[in-house]
Amino acid sequence: MPKSNKNGSDLPNLRLKYKDMVVPAMMKQFNYTNVMEVPLINHISINMGIGDAKDNPKKLESGIAELTLISGQKPVVTRSRKDISNFKIRKGFPIGCKVTIRGNRMYDFLERLVSVALPRTRDFRGLSFKSFDGRGNYSFGVKEQIIFTEIDYDKIDSIRGMDINFSTTAQTDDESYWLLKLLGLPLREKPQKSEENFEETNG
Repeated sequence: MPKSNKNGSDLPNLRLKYKDMVVPAMMKQFNYTNVMEVPLINHISINMGIGDAKDNPKKLESGIAELTLISGQKPVVTRSRKDISNFKIRKGFPIGCKVTIRGNRMYDFLERLVSVALPRTRDFRGLSFKSFDGRGNYSFGVKEQIIFTEIDYDKIDSIRGMDINFSTTAQTDDESYWLLKLLGLPLREKPQKSEENFEETNG
C-alpha cells in the first residue's frame, strides 16, 4: 500500500501535483475551457532487451526479476516476431521482457524516476525534446538498470538497459512536453511557446 503523503492522502504525490498544479497551468497555457481537455499520462511502458535470453534462461529470469523490482509489477516476456538470421534468432524466441504500468503505480514509478533514478545517471544533462513521436507520446532509453535504487549492484549478473515510453492523451507534442515537464521530467530542450506562464508553477 502507498504511504500517506504530507497531506494525509494515500494518493501518490505526483498524482496530487497533477490535479493541483499541472491542470490549472495547462488550462491557462492552452486556453482549455474544460478540465477534461487537459491531457494526462495514460500509461508508461518499460521494455528491457535481453540479448542472450534465448540461450540462457537464467538471464531472462534475472531481467524479469529486476524489471519487477523497478516497476512494482511483473512483466511479460517479449518474443521475436520474425526470424533474424544474423543473430540466430527464430520467430518466437524470447528476447526480453516488458511491463505496462498505470494508475498509482505509474505515478509512483515516475516520482522515483525523476527524483532518484535519472539524477543518478552518469553525466546526465537532461532528456532530449526530440524524442516525441508527433502524437504526444515520448520515449527515451536508460543505459543501466542500476540507476534505480531497487537494484542491488552486487547481485546483478550484467548491466542492462531499457526503453521507457510515455503514452499520453495529448494531441500535440507541445502539449505533451509541458505535461511531462510540469510533472518533473527533466526535458532539456524547450518548444517554441514561451515558458513564462510556467515559471511560477515549475519553479
